[in-house]
Amino acid sequence: MSRRACSTIHDSAARGDTFDLSGEDLDSLAKRVAECRRCPLWEERTRTVFSNGSKRARLMFVGEAPGREEDLQGLPFVGRAGKLLTKILDSVGLARDEVYITNILKCRPPNNRDPNEEEVRACEPYLARQIELLKPVLICALGRVAAQNLLKTNASLSVLRGGIHYYNDTRVIVTYHPAALLRNPHLKRSAWEDIKLVRKIYDEEIAGEE
Repeated sequence: MSRRACSTIHDSAARGDTFDLSGEDLDSLAKRVAECRRCPLWEERTRTVFSNGSKRARLMFVGEAPGREEDLQGLPFVGRAGKLLTKILDSVGLARDEVYITNILKCRPPNNRDPNEEEVRACEPYLARQIELLKPVLICALGRVAAQNLLKTNASLSVLRGGIHYYNDTRVIVTYHPAALLRNPHLKRSAWEDIKLVRKIYDEEIAGEE
């Protein structure tokens, strides 16, 4: 594809134009993501980062964007923050292979900066389709960027934590990104309360379906 053609795709995404993903399942959607050039991030990525975990999971974790290790391996949360996320899940009896983990963005922003509006708009249809296909009973947003973009709000993380929010009809709990816990270990006690709430609501939702 020429740079000129790529520019057209970038412009289309920037205008908020939609494209049809209704016929895609998770496997074909991952292939679409791997070939995506809807924003300029494709030019510097090593690999796209689609998801990790079970396609039958009812509990979904959404972070903001891949980091260096994720970009190299093509999997979300595989660096230091990812190892901590695994421990957090273990602490409430959850394994990574029974939940579904993804990000707002599927490509790494330069120097791990926050996603910009164009990048979020370009990737948003992929995440929306993932949620539509997975039909989670609960989503846990990891960090401010994930929470604000999922919930379409500018509210601070301190305001969003501790409450129950909604993405369409799906409940959303907001907690700290594991990277923030590595930088600020004093936040771990609050994160522990969050993950206990995630487990409680998840169990209630699953029990209600039986």
